[in-house]
Amino acid sequence: MLSVAVVGSGPSGVYTAQALLQQSLVPDVRVHVLDRLPTPYGLVRYGVAPDHEKIKSLQNSLRAVLEDERVTFVGNVGVGGAGGVSPARLAELYHAVVYCVGASADRALSVPGENLPGSYSATRFVSWYSAHPDIGADPFARDALDARSAVVVGVGNVAVDVARILARGAGELRRTDVPSAALRALEESRVREVHIVGRRGPSQARFTTKELRELGALPGARVVVDPVELALDPAYAAPDGLPGGLPLPAVVRRNLEVLRGWSAGCGAGAAGAESGGARGPAGDAGRRIRLRFFLRPVELLERGGRVAGVRFARTAPDGTGGVRDTGRYEDIEAQLVLRAVGYRGVELPGLPFDPVRGTVPHAAGRVLRGGVPSPGEYVAGWIKRGPTGVIGSNRSCAKETVGSLLADAAALTRRTAAGDPLAVLREWGLRPVEWTGWLSIERAEAELGRSLGRGPVKIPDWAGLLAAARDENR
Repeated sequence: MLSVAVVGSGPSGVYTAQALLQQSLVPDVRVHVLDRLPTPYGLVRYGVAPDHEKIKSLQNSLRAVLEDERVTFVGNVGVGGAGGVSPARLAELYHAVVYCVGASADRALSVPGENLPGSYSATRFVSWYSAHPDIGADPFARDALDARSAVVVGVGNVAVDVARILARGAGELRRTDVPSAALRALEESRVREVHIVGRRGPSQARFTTKELRELGALPGARVVVDPVELALDPAYAAPDGLPGGLPLPAVVRRNLEVLRGWSAGCGAGAAGAESGGARGPAGDAGRRIRLRFFLRPVELLERGGRVAGVRFARTAPDGTGGVRDTGRYEDIEAQLVLRAVGYRGVELPGLPFDPVRGTVPHAAGRVLRGGVPSPGEYVAGWIKRGPTGVIGSNRSCAKETVGSLLADAAALTRRTAAGDPLAVLREWGLRPVEWTGWLSIERAEAELGRSLGRGPVKIPDWAGLLAAARDENR
Protein backbone atom coordinates (compact mmCIF):
# COMPACT_ATOMS: atom_id res chain seq x y z
CA MET A 1 0.00 0.00 0.00
CA LEU A 2 1.13 3.53 -0.84
CA SER A 3 0.37 5.96 1.97
CA VAL A 4 0.26 9.64 0.95
CA ALA A 5 -0.39 12.84 2.91
CA VAL A 6 -1.69 15.83 0.95
CA VAL A 7 -1.23 19.06 2.89
CA GLY A 8 -4.03 21.44 1.95
CA SER A 9 -7.67 20.72 1.10
CA GLY A 10 -8.24 23.43 -1.48
CA PRO A 11 -8.57 22.65 -5.20
CA SER A 12 -4.89 21.79 -5.74
CA GLY A 13 -4.89 19.41 -2.76
CA VAL A 14 -8.16 17.71 -3.69
CA TYR A 15 -7.16 17.42 -7.35
CA THR A 16 -3.92 15.79 -6.19
CA ALA A 17 -5.94 13.29 -4.16
CA GLN A 18 -8.21 12.70 -7.13
CA ALA A 19 -5.27 12.03 -9.46
CA LEU A 20 -3.95 9.46 -6.98
CA LEU A 21 -7.33 7.74 -6.89
CA GLN A 22 -7.77 7.67 -10.66
CA GLN A 23 -4.37 6.16 -11.58
CA SER A 24 -3.83 2.42 -12.05
CA LEU A 25 -0.06 2.05 -11.65
CA VAL A 26 -0.33 1.62 -7.87
CA PRO A 27 -3.73 0.03 -7.19
CA ASP A 28 -3.70 0.28 -3.38
CA VAL A 29 -3.41 3.94 -2.34
CA ARG A 30 -4.53 5.59 0.89
CA VAL A 31 -4.64 9.40 1.04
CA HIS A 32 -4.88 11.65 4.08
CA VAL A 33 -5.82 15.23 3.16
CA LEU A 34 -4.53 17.46 5.95
CA ASP A 35 -5.59 21.02 6.60
CA ARG A 36 -4.66 23.59 9.25
CA LEU A 37 -8.34 24.58 9.42
CA PRO A 38 -11.11 22.29 10.70
CA THR A 39 -12.96 22.92 7.42
CA PRO A 40 -12.15 21.72 3.89
CA TYR A 41 -12.11 23.40 0.44
CA GLY A 42 -9.53 26.16 1.01
CA LEU A 43 -10.11 29.26 -1.13
CA VAL A 44 -13.34 27.81 -2.55
CA ARG A 45 -14.80 28.26 0.95
CA TYR A 46 -12.77 31.26 2.09
CA GLY A 47 -11.81 33.09 -1.10
CA VAL A 48 -14.72 32.91 -3.55
CA ALA A 49 -17.14 35.82 -3.18
CA PRO A 50 -20.37 34.79 -1.41
CA ASP A 51 -22.54 35.93 -4.32
CA HIS A 52 -20.68 33.65 -6.77
CA GLU A 53 -22.81 30.63 -6.11
CA LYS A 54 -21.85 28.78 -9.30
CA ILE A 55 -18.14 28.81 -8.42
CA LYS A 56 -18.87 27.98 -4.79
CA SER A 57 -20.82 24.93 -6.04
CA LEU A 58 -17.42 23.49 -6.99
CA GLN A 59 -17.42 22.30 -3.38
CA ASN A 60 -19.74 19.51 -4.51
CA SER A 61 -17.11 17.97 -6.80
CA LEU A 62 -14.37 18.45 -4.20
CA ARG A 63 -16.66 16.81 -1.66
CA ALA A 64 -17.04 13.70 -3.81
CA VAL A 65 -13.27 13.15 -3.69
CA LEU A 66 -13.01 13.73 0.06
CA GLU A 67 -15.85 11.27 0.70
CA ASP A 68 -14.10 8.45 -1.19
CA GLU A 69 -13.38 5.55 1.16
CA ARG A 70 -9.68 5.70 0.26
CA VAL A 71 -9.43 9.33 1.42
CA THR A 72 -9.42 10.62 5.00
CA PHE A 73 -9.91 14.31 5.78
CA VAL A 74 -7.70 15.41 8.67
CA GLY A 75 -8.53 18.98 9.70
CA ASN A 76 -7.15 21.11 12.52
CA VAL A 77 -3.61 19.85 11.88
CA GLY A 78 -1.04 22.49 11.01
CA VAL A 79 2.23 21.64 9.31
CA GLY A 80 5.32 23.73 10.05
CA GLY A 81 5.43 26.61 12.48
CA ALA A 82 4.44 26.81 16.14
CA GLY A 83 2.04 24.12 17.26
CA GLY A 84 2.23 22.24 13.98
CA VAL A 85 3.89 19.08 12.74
CA SER A 86 7.27 19.63 11.12
CA PRO A 87 7.79 18.31 7.58
CA ALA A 88 10.47 15.98 8.96
CA ARG A 89 8.08 14.40 11.46
CA LEU A 90 5.27 14.23 8.92
CA ALA A 91 7.58 12.31 6.60
CA GLU A 92 7.86 9.63 9.30
CA LEU A 93 4.13 8.87 9.00
CA TYR A 94 3.68 8.51 5.22
CA HIS A 95 5.50 7.19 2.19
CA ALA A 96 5.05 10.56 0.49
CA VAL A 97 3.84 14.05 1.35
CA VAL A 98 2.50 16.50 -1.23
CA TYR A 99 2.39 20.14 -0.12
CA CYS A 100 -0.52 22.08 -1.64
CA VAL A 101 -0.46 25.08 0.68
CA GLY A 102 -1.16 27.83 -1.86
CA ALA A 103 0.04 31.42 -1.73
CA SER A 104 -1.55 33.05 1.29
CA ALA A 105 0.30 36.38 1.52
CA ASP A 106 -0.65 39.48 -0.41
CA ARG A 107 1.79 41.66 -2.31
CA ALA A 108 2.50 45.09 -0.90
CA LEU A 109 2.38 48.37 -2.81
CA SER A 110 5.62 49.49 -1.12
CA VAL A 111 4.63 53.16 -1.08
CA PRO A 112 4.64 55.72 1.76
CA GLY A 113 1.52 55.63 3.92
CA GLU A 114 0.63 52.04 3.08
CA ASN A 115 0.37 51.12 6.77
CA LEU A 116 -1.97 53.96 7.74
CA PRO A 117 -5.30 53.05 9.37
CA GLY A 118 -7.80 52.60 6.58
CA SER A 119 -5.30 50.80 4.32
CA TYR A 120 -5.74 47.04 4.09
CA SER A 121 -5.03 44.10 1.85
CA ALA A 122 -7.94 42.85 -0.21
CA THR A 123 -7.05 39.41 1.16
CA ARG A 124 -7.97 40.55 4.67
CA PHE A 125 -11.25 42.05 3.49
CA VAL A 126 -12.14 38.87 1.59
CA SER A 127 -11.28 36.74 4.62
CA TRP A 128 -13.54 38.93 6.77
CA TYR A 129 -16.66 38.64 4.63
CA SER A 130 -15.87 34.96 3.98
CA ALA A 131 -15.73 34.23 7.76
CA HIS A 132 -12.15 32.97 7.82
CA PRO A 133 -11.51 32.03 11.47
CA ASP A 134 -8.11 33.75 11.50
CA ILE A 135 -9.97 37.05 11.03
CA GLY A 136 -12.98 36.18 13.19
CA ALA A 137 -14.88 39.16 14.54
CA ASP A 138 -12.11 41.59 13.58
CA PRO A 139 -13.77 45.02 13.84
CA PHE A 140 -11.57 46.62 11.17
CA ALA A 141 -14.24 46.42 8.51
CA ARG A 142 -16.86 48.21 10.59
CA ASP A 143 -14.47 51.16 10.96
CA ALA A 144 -13.39 50.88 7.33
CA LEU A 145 -16.95 50.94 6.05
CA ASP A 146 -17.46 54.37 7.59
CA ALA A 147 -15.58 55.56 4.50
CA ARG A 148 -17.47 57.48 1.85
CA SER A 149 -14.99 56.68 -0.93
CA ALA A 150 -12.85 53.57 -1.44
CA VAL A 151 -9.93 52.90 -3.77
CA VAL A 152 -9.18 49.33 -4.86
CA VAL A 153 -5.68 49.12 -6.35
CA GLY A 154 -5.54 46.36 -8.93
CA VAL A 155 -7.52 45.23 -11.96
CA GLY A 156 -7.89 41.47 -11.45
CA ASN A 157 -10.85 39.38 -10.38
CA VAL A 158 -10.10 39.89 -6.67
CA ALA A 159 -10.25 43.66 -7.16
CA VAL A 160 -13.57 43.33 -8.98
CA ASP A 161 -14.90 41.01 -6.25
CA VAL A 162 -14.18 43.38 -3.38
CA ALA A 163 -15.49 46.37 -5.34
CA ARG A 164 -18.70 44.48 -6.09
CA ILE A 165 -19.21 43.54 -2.42
CA LEU A 166 -18.64 47.18 -1.40
CA ALA A 167 -21.18 48.37 -3.97
CA ARG A 168 -23.76 45.61 -3.58
CA GLY A 169 -26.75 46.17 -1.35
CA ALA A 170 -26.49 44.12 1.85
CA GLY A 171 -30.05 42.89 1.37
CA GLU A 172 -28.89 40.93 -1.66
CA LEU A 173 -26.26 39.18 0.48
CA ARG A 174 -28.78 37.88 3.03
CA ARG A 175 -29.34 34.78 0.90
CA THR A 176 -25.60 33.97 1.00
CA ASP A 177 -23.48 32.48 3.79
CA VAL A 178 -21.93 35.84 4.80
CA PRO A 179 -21.49 35.81 8.61
CA SER A 180 -23.93 37.90 10.64
CA ALA A 181 -21.39 40.49 11.85
CA ALA A 182 -20.16 41.15 8.31
CA LEU A 183 -23.71 41.41 7.00
CA ARG A 184 -24.60 43.98 9.67
CA ALA A 185 -21.48 46.02 8.88
CA LEU A 186 -22.26 45.97 5.16
CA GLU A 187 -25.83 47.07 5.89
CA GLU A 188 -24.44 50.09 7.75
CA SER A 189 -21.74 50.85 5.18
CA ARG A 190 -21.39 54.49 4.13
CA VAL A 191 -19.32 53.68 1.03
CA ARG A 192 -20.88 55.36 -2.00
CA GLU A 193 -17.99 55.53 -4.43
CA VAL A 194 -15.52 52.78 -5.36
CA HIS A 195 -12.54 53.38 -7.65
CA ILE A 196 -10.88 50.35 -9.29
CA VAL A 197 -7.47 51.54 -10.44
CA GLY A 198 -4.77 49.95 -12.59
CA ARG A 199 -1.35 51.25 -13.58
CA ARG A 200 -1.68 49.88 -17.12
CA GLY A 201 -4.44 49.88 -19.71
CA PRO A 202 -7.69 47.89 -19.99
CA SER A 203 -6.19 45.42 -22.47
CA GLN A 204 -3.71 44.32 -19.77
CA ALA A 205 -6.29 44.00 -16.97
CA ARG A 206 -6.57 40.52 -15.45
CA PHE A 207 -10.31 40.38 -14.78
CA THR A 208 -12.55 38.03 -16.76
CA THR A 209 -15.44 39.33 -18.84
CA LYS A 210 -18.02 37.64 -16.63
CA GLU A 211 -16.66 39.42 -13.54
CA LEU A 212 -16.53 42.71 -15.38
CA ARG A 213 -20.12 42.50 -16.65
CA GLU A 214 -21.37 41.76 -13.14
CA LEU A 215 -20.40 45.28 -12.11
CA GLY A 216 -22.85 46.71 -14.63
CA ALA A 217 -25.66 44.48 -13.36
CA LEU A 218 -25.58 45.66 -9.74
CA PRO A 219 -28.88 47.20 -8.61
CA GLY A 220 -28.37 50.65 -7.13
CA ALA A 221 -24.92 51.11 -8.62
CA ARG A 222 -23.56 52.73 -11.75
CA VAL A 223 -20.33 52.03 -13.60
CA VAL A 224 -18.35 55.07 -14.75
CA VAL A 225 -15.57 54.84 -17.35
CA ASP A 226 -13.45 57.66 -18.78
CA PRO A 227 -13.19 57.35 -22.58
CA VAL A 228 -10.00 59.43 -22.59
CA GLU A 229 -8.20 56.81 -20.47
CA LEU A 230 -9.51 53.98 -22.63
CA ALA A 231 -8.30 55.68 -25.80
CA LEU A 232 -4.73 55.68 -24.47
CA ASP A 233 -4.60 51.90 -24.87
CA PRO A 234 -3.32 50.88 -28.33
CA ALA A 235 -5.52 47.77 -28.28
CA TYR A 236 -8.59 49.83 -27.43
CA ALA A 237 -7.84 52.22 -30.27
CA ALA A 238 -7.54 49.29 -32.73
CA PRO A 239 -10.62 47.09 -32.10
CA ASP A 240 -9.74 44.76 -35.00
CA GLY A 241 -6.34 43.88 -33.60
CA LEU A 242 -3.08 45.17 -32.22
CA PRO A 243 -0.75 47.32 -34.30
CA GLY A 244 1.19 45.07 -36.63
CA GLY A 245 -1.81 42.83 -37.32
CA LEU A 246 -1.59 40.75 -34.16
CA PRO A 247 -5.02 39.48 -33.07
CA LEU A 248 -6.41 40.38 -29.65
CA PRO A 249 -6.95 37.50 -27.21
CA ALA A 250 -10.66 36.70 -26.97
CA VAL A 251 -10.99 37.74 -23.32
CA VAL A 252 -9.31 41.09 -24.04
CA ARG A 253 -11.58 41.72 -27.01
CA ARG A 254 -14.69 40.95 -24.92
CA ASN A 255 -13.50 43.14 -22.05
CA LEU A 256 -12.86 46.05 -24.39
CA GLU A 257 -16.31 45.63 -25.91
CA VAL A 258 -17.90 45.93 -22.47
CA LEU A 259 -15.83 48.99 -21.58
CA ARG A 260 -16.48 50.57 -24.99
CA GLY A 261 -20.21 50.18 -24.48
CA TRP A 262 -20.06 51.78 -21.04
CA SER A 263 -17.81 54.57 -22.23
CA ALA A 264 -20.10 55.44 -25.12
CA GLY A 265 -23.21 55.31 -22.95
CA CYS A 266 -24.42 52.19 -24.78
CA GLY A 267 -24.94 50.10 -21.65
CA ALA A 268 -28.41 49.20 -20.43
CA GLY A 269 -30.34 52.44 -20.11
CA ALA A 270 -27.62 54.59 -21.73
CA ALA A 271 -27.11 56.94 -18.81
CA GLY A 272 -26.05 60.56 -19.32
CA ALA A 273 -22.54 61.88 -19.09
CA GLU A 274 -20.62 61.94 -15.83
CA SER A 275 -17.88 64.34 -14.86
CA GLY A 276 -14.92 64.22 -17.21
CA GLY A 277 -17.05 62.89 -20.06
CA ALA A 278 -17.36 59.40 -18.55
CA ARG A 279 -20.53 57.40 -18.97
CA GLY A 280 -21.96 54.22 -17.54
CA PRO A 281 -25.01 51.96 -17.50
CA ALA A 282 -28.08 53.31 -15.75
CA GLY A 283 -28.74 52.65 -12.10
CA ASP A 284 -29.62 54.30 -8.83
CA ALA A 285 -27.33 57.26 -8.29
CA GLY A 286 -26.61 56.02 -4.76
CA ARG A 287 -23.32 54.26 -5.64
CA ARG A 288 -20.64 54.71 -8.27
CA ILE A 289 -17.99 52.25 -9.46
CA ARG A 290 -15.28 54.10 -11.37
CA LEU A 291 -12.88 52.07 -13.52
CA ARG A 292 -9.60 53.95 -13.88
CA PHE A 293 -6.51 53.08 -15.95
CA PHE A 294 -2.93 54.29 -16.44
CA LEU A 295 -2.55 55.40 -12.80
CA ARG A 296 0.32 54.14 -10.61
CA PRO A 297 0.03 54.59 -6.82
CA VAL A 298 2.96 56.51 -5.36
CA GLU A 299 1.69 57.55 -1.91
CA LEU A 300 -1.24 57.12 0.45
CA LEU A 301 -2.27 60.51 1.78
CA GLU A 302 -3.00 61.13 5.45
CA ARG A 303 -5.39 63.32 7.39
CA GLY A 304 -6.09 63.02 11.10
CA GLY A 305 -3.93 59.92 11.40
CA ARG A 306 -5.89 57.95 8.77
CA VAL A 307 -5.91 57.43 5.03
CA ALA A 308 -7.45 60.39 3.22
CA GLY A 309 -6.60 59.56 -0.37
CA VAL A 310 -4.14 58.12 -2.85
CA ARG A 311 -1.68 60.02 -5.01
CA PHE A 312 -1.21 58.44 -8.43
CA ALA A 313 1.36 59.07 -11.12
CA ARG A 314 -0.22 59.26 -14.56
CA THR A 315 1.31 56.64 -16.86
CA ALA A 316 1.19 56.07 -20.62
CA PRO A 317 2.06 53.15 -22.92
CA ASP A 318 5.79 52.94 -23.62
CA GLY A 319 5.45 51.10 -26.93
CA THR A 320 6.86 47.80 -25.61
CA GLY A 321 3.86 46.56 -23.60
CA GLY A 322 4.81 48.44 -20.44
CA VAL A 323 4.11 51.93 -19.18
CA ARG A 324 6.14 55.05 -18.45
CA ASP A 325 5.48 57.90 -16.05
CA THR A 326 4.33 61.13 -17.68
CA GLY A 327 5.38 63.45 -14.87
CA ARG A 328 1.75 64.26 -14.04
CA TYR A 329 -0.08 63.28 -10.84
CA GLU A 330 -3.65 62.87 -9.67
CA ASP A 331 -5.04 62.57 -6.14
CA ILE A 332 -8.16 60.49 -5.49
CA GLU A 333 -9.96 61.06 -2.21
CA ALA A 334 -10.53 57.86 -0.24
CA GLN A 335 -10.93 56.88 3.40
CA LEU A 336 -10.51 53.19 2.55
CA VAL A 337 -7.77 51.67 0.38
CA LEU A 338 -7.67 47.98 -0.51
CA ARG A 339 -4.67 46.59 -2.37
CA ALA A 340 -5.37 43.70 -4.74
CA VAL A 341 -2.11 43.42 -6.64
CA GLY A 342 -1.50 39.70 -6.32
CA TYR A 343 -0.67 36.87 -3.93
CA ARG A 344 2.63 35.45 -2.79
CA GLY A 345 3.70 32.12 -1.34
CA VAL A 346 4.81 31.95 2.30
CA GLU A 347 7.77 29.95 3.54
CA LEU A 348 6.78 26.78 5.37
CA PRO A 349 9.34 26.08 8.12
CA GLY A 350 11.17 22.88 7.31
CA LEU A 351 10.78 23.15 3.52
CA PRO A 352 13.17 24.89 1.11
CA PHE A 353 11.86 28.17 -0.25
CA ASP A 354 12.70 30.53 -3.09
CA PRO A 355 12.06 34.03 -1.67
CA VAL A 356 12.25 35.66 -5.09
CA ARG A 357 9.58 33.50 -6.74
CA GLY A 358 7.65 32.79 -3.55
CA THR A 359 7.62 29.05 -4.31
CA VAL A 360 9.22 25.81 -3.20
CA PRO A 361 12.05 24.78 -5.57
CA HIS A 362 11.02 21.65 -7.47
CA ALA A 363 11.53 19.53 -10.55
CA ALA A 364 8.22 18.34 -12.03
CA GLY A 365 6.75 18.57 -8.53
CA ARG A 366 9.63 16.87 -6.69
CA VAL A 367 10.90 19.13 -3.89
CA LEU A 368 14.55 20.04 -4.39
CA ARG A 369 16.90 20.33 -1.42
CA GLY A 370 20.25 21.70 -2.48
CA GLY A 371 19.24 21.13 -6.08
CA VAL A 372 18.59 17.41 -5.50
CA PRO A 373 15.12 15.77 -5.32
CA SER A 374 14.13 15.04 -1.73
CA PRO A 375 12.68 11.50 -1.51
CA GLY A 376 8.98 11.50 -0.67
CA GLU A 377 8.45 15.29 -0.77
CA TYR A 378 6.36 16.95 -3.48
CA VAL A 379 4.48 20.18 -4.23
CA ALA A 380 1.45 21.13 -6.32
CA GLY A 381 -0.63 24.27 -6.87
CA TRP A 382 0.45 27.84 -6.28
CA ILE A 383 3.28 26.95 -3.90
CA LYS A 384 4.71 24.99 -6.84
CA ARG A 385 4.13 27.32 -9.80
CA GLY A 386 3.22 30.69 -8.25
CA PRO A 387 -0.23 32.35 -8.13
CA THR A 388 -1.14 31.87 -11.78
CA GLY A 389 -4.05 30.37 -13.67
CA VAL A 390 -7.64 29.65 -12.68
CA ILE A 391 -9.03 26.94 -10.42
CA GLY A 392 -9.00 24.40 -13.25
CA SER A 393 -5.28 25.00 -13.84
CA ASN A 394 -4.62 22.99 -10.69
CA ARG A 395 -5.75 19.75 -12.38
CA SER A 396 -2.87 19.51 -14.83
CA CYS A 397 -0.45 20.79 -12.18
CA ALA A 398 -1.57 18.05 -9.78
CA LYS A 399 -1.35 15.36 -12.48
CA GLU A 400 2.26 16.26 -13.24
CA THR A 401 3.20 16.01 -9.56
CA VAL A 402 1.33 12.73 -9.09
CA GLY A 403 3.10 11.36 -12.16
CA SER A 404 6.45 12.07 -10.51
CA LEU A 405 5.26 10.53 -7.24
CA LEU A 406 4.08 7.35 -8.96
CA ALA A 407 7.37 7.03 -10.82
CA ASP A 408 9.07 7.06 -7.41
CA ALA A 409 6.53 4.73 -5.74
CA ALA A 410 8.64 1.56 -5.85
CA ALA A 411 11.47 3.26 -3.96
CA LEU A 412 9.12 5.07 -1.56
CA THR A 413 7.28 1.94 -0.42
CA ARG A 414 10.49 0.16 0.55
CA ARG A 415 10.45 2.02 3.83
CA THR A 416 7.79 1.55 6.51
CA ALA A 417 5.13 4.20 7.06
CA ALA A 418 3.07 4.54 10.25
CA GLY A 419 0.22 2.07 10.50
CA ASP A 420 -2.22 4.66 11.87
CA PRO A 421 -0.97 8.20 11.33
CA LEU A 422 -4.04 9.64 13.08
CA ALA A 423 -3.21 7.76 16.25
CA VAL A 424 0.35 9.10 16.13
CA LEU A 425 -0.87 12.65 15.60
CA ARG A 426 -3.05 12.31 18.69
CA GLU A 427 -0.09 10.97 20.64
CA TRP A 428 1.76 14.11 19.63
CA GLY A 429 -0.97 16.20 21.26
CA LEU A 430 -2.93 17.20 18.18
CA ARG A 431 -6.73 16.99 17.94
CA PRO A 432 -7.61 16.17 14.34
CA VAL A 433 -11.07 17.01 13.03
CA GLU A 434 -12.19 14.20 10.73
CA TRP A 435 -14.97 14.20 8.15
CA THR A 436 -17.67 13.53 10.75
CA GLY A 437 -16.52 16.66 12.57
CA TRP A 438 -16.81 18.68 9.38
CA LEU A 439 -20.33 17.33 8.82
CA SER A 440 -21.17 18.47 12.33
CA ILE A 441 -19.90 21.97 11.46
CA GLU A 442 -22.11 21.96 8.37
CA ARG A 443 -25.15 21.06 10.48
CA ALA A 444 -24.31 23.79 13.00
CA GLU A 445 -24.07 26.38 10.22
CA ALA A 446 -27.41 25.23 8.80
CA GLU A 447 -28.99 25.56 12.27
CA LEU A 448 -27.47 29.01 12.71
CA GLY A 449 -28.91 30.11 9.39
CA ARG A 450 -32.37 28.80 10.24
CA SER A 451 -32.33 30.69 13.53
CA LEU A 452 -31.65 33.89 11.55
CA GLY A 453 -34.20 33.18 8.83
CA ARG A 454 -31.46 32.57 6.28
CA GLY A 455 -29.74 29.69 4.54
CA PRO A 456 -26.56 28.23 6.09
CA VAL A 457 -24.44 30.95 7.73
CA LYS A 458 -20.72 30.44 8.31
CA ILE A 459 -19.33 30.21 11.83
CA PRO A 460 -16.58 32.88 11.83
CA ASP A 461 -14.30 31.89 14.72
CA TRP A 462 -12.04 29.04 15.77
CA ALA A 463 -13.84 28.38 19.07
CA GLY A 464 -17.22 28.08 17.37
CA LEU A 465 -15.93 25.81 14.62
CA LEU A 466 -14.13 23.46 17.00
CA ALA A 467 -17.08 23.33 19.39
CA ALA A 468 -19.36 22.40 16.49
CA ALA A 469 -16.90 19.78 15.24
CA ARG A 470 -16.83 18.06 18.64
CA ASP A 471 -20.61 18.03 18.93
CA GLU A 472 -21.24 14.95 16.84
CA ASN A 473 -24.67 14.44 18.45
CA ARG A 474 -25.95 17.50 16.62
